[in-house]
Amino acid sequence: MSLLRRSLLPLALLAGAGLLGAAASGEQSKVVAHQAPAADVSSTTARVIVKYRNNASVLSSGRATALSASTQGATQATAAGAQFASTMGARVGVALSDGRAISPSSQVLTASGMSSKVLADKLAADSDVEWAVVDQRRFALGTYTPNDPLYADNQTSTTPVAGQWYLRAPTSSVKSAIDVETAWAVTQGSSSVVVAVLDTGIIKSHPDLSSKLVAGYDFISDTTVANDGGGRDSDPSDPGDWVTSAEAASGTLKDCTVEDSSWHGTQTASLIGAATNNGVGMAGVAPNVMLMPVRVLGKCGGYDSDIQAGMRWAAGLSGTGITAPTTPAKVLNLSLGSSGSCSVAYQSVVNELTAAGVVVVAAAGNDGLAVGTPANCSGVIGVVGVRHSGTKVGYSDLGAAATIAAPAGNCVNTSGTCVYPIITATNSGTTVPSTSTYTNGTNYATGTSFSAPLVAGTAALMMSANSGLTPGEVTSLLKSTATAFPGAESGVAACQAPGATAQTSECYCTTSTCGAGMLNTGAAVAAAQAIAPTPVLNASATTVLAGETITLDGSTSTAPSGRSVASYLWQITSGASLASFSSGTTSASTTLLTSGAGTVTVQLTVTDNTGHSASISKSFTVAAGKPTASFTASTTSPVVGATATLDGSASKAASGASLTGYLWEITSGTTSASLTGSATAATTTLSATAAGSVVVRLTVTDSNGYTSSTSQTLSVVTSDSSTKSTTTTSSGGGGGAFSALWALGLLVLSLLLGLQRRAQRG
Repeated sequence: MSLLRRSLLPLALLAGAGLLGAAASGEQSKVVAHQAPAADVSSTTARVIVKYRNNASVLSSGRATALSASTQGATQATAAGAQFASTMGARVGVALSDGRAISPSSQVLTASGMSSKVLADKLAADSDVEWAVVDQRRFALGTYTPNDPLYADNQTSTTPVAGQWYLRAPTSSVKSAIDVETAWAVTQGSSSVVVAVLDTGIIKSHPDLSSKLVAGYDFISDTTVANDGGGRDSDPSDPGDWVTSAEAASGTLKDCTVEDSSWHGTQTASLIGAATNNGVGMAGVAPNVMLMPVRVLGKCGGYDSDIQAGMRWAAGLSGTGITAPTTPAKVLNLSLGSSGSCSVAYQSVVNELTAAGVVVVAAAGNDGLAVGTPANCSGVIGVVGVRHSGTKVGYSDLGAAATIAAPAGNCVNTSGTCVYPIITATNSGTTVPSTSTYTNGTNYATGTSFSAPLVAGTAALMMSANSGLTPGEVTSLLKSTATAFPGAESGVAACQAPGATAQTSECYCTTSTCGAGMLNTGAAVAAAQAIAPTPVLNASATTVLAGETITLDGSTSTAPSGRSVASYLWQITSGASLASFSSGTTSASTTLLTSGAGTVTVQLTVTDNTGHSASISKSFTVAAGKPTASFTASTTSPVVGATATLDGSASKAASGASLTGYLWEITSGTTSASLTGSATAATTTLSATAAGSVVVRLTVTDSNGYTSSTSQTLSVVTSDSSTKSTTTTSSGGGGGAFSALWALGLLVLSLLLGLQRRAQRG
């Protein structure tokens, strides 16, 4: 096997170096997604939807009252629907206001001074209430713009000004953009989908990649090419692939191009799945998929044998002599290649991968000639590079073997800052790794190496939306949803079938030269979803205490018309140490038994009778316990006209939670006292108004929505009773009135003794 040092190179290097003149220039753009608000459990303005039972007394009493007024009044009341705030408020001890009626037996009720969760719990406990739920706010499922600083258009502190132009929806001036925001409305990718990046390795510490990696492997067998002190090993880190003039003069690297390190694997990986909306750098096509770095290229390229072994290993196939990955890749990106027809060796590997359900994407090449290998192998998605305007970029290979076209980067201008390059993650080191950074309008990235990852990322999104897709279906959907190439432009010739002479000038594409059309990620993902079943995951609760169970139901999942749901699979994808399934995991429903506090994420995968699958996940909060309500009073016997301070700050939440709300209420004795301080703060003030017994209740709510209450009885006393009490107490102390009586007793006693003595003498 020969070492293809000058041919199986990263397919961006020649164009990126500017060796193809003006035709090698590049470009960029912008993107969006959605979010829904969480339920507000700490709000002090409660809003609840309540459904009364069909036989509820509140319904009959309400209708009877309406009928007693007049027939017209009854008709109006019935038409208005349920409006029972006054009645329900008296029953649950809360001042309620009527909101909109939803039906004759359901309505919105509102209250102030408590959270919606607290009010829902109070109402749900009433015997006339079938259910009560928080009336949550929902938002239109529009688009969202990630906060990655290099993503947006109109850059002011960096270049290119257009940002990541290639990810946006197409416009009349930027026709080849892939419309990823539409795809993100369906999915941003699943962590169960792994994309293998067969390249120069990766800079693991790059902030846009460090959280996205699964274990990979270094398949480079030649120690000189490997440049990391050894041969094959489990560390796919990129040590640099620079070549010095001395190395190019003789030895293994003789006649190789003298160049700095490319960090090519880091670049291609970032286009597929850079961490997105993390406030750092750039966005990737498939933000939530995982990346598997497989190092097959080093100094001056790599061996076919290393590349093919890496392909088979990444797909989980046996026979490589290396333990297969825990989670094999579903998509392979090969931004590498050489001229010539597909060899039987490559075709054999591709056939194995296709049979295993693995999608292979490869760059067409940068010579302006026929699509190279392995992009021209049957079953491989070969990607041609187009400019921002949709014409073929000068350096891109082309021909009948092409599957589809995608942005490759171009500059428009022949000198100065590149206008439309591709932004990628990279490193500032010219030899060994140094500082993580990004390409820009000066240090720009262009080439079909960067077209292929856009397609690989799209394939990963498609398989996230429909995990049952076969490689053939992925290819077919990519082609059928592709955007048509723009027609002839003034001064631009049609692309010709490739021959011996390179076509290094811009030309307008046809389906026989550049593939089926231009990549449309949004349409491709929507098409993938349309032929997938629709999983639905219903749960009996979203928050429970450790030791409690949650019933999970997927029975309302559906399959596309003409199909049926054939199987279900329940899995715990996060928090497996905190819960387990106490019933089967392959039925329409199951039971989750919790054991520890934290967050547990469950995934339901539904497969229809044609083998297409789709998954849905839901996270559940397992609370360690309910909060503990506790309060003290500055006095338990306040005097009429005085105040008492009530302090609930000693209340506590269970481990892992925090207190989010307090509610003070007088549940008995409202004629004797009132709350003059805040009813929703940790402390409040009680003002005594008349003698009597007062019962005060404190309810606390934690961040999990759980509540706990405690009550105390206070005695309001008058000033007179206070004085009498004081007099009684002092009389027991040996002074005042008690001392006068004692003296009088002594006087009477002495007189009696005197009389007794006289009688004795007489």
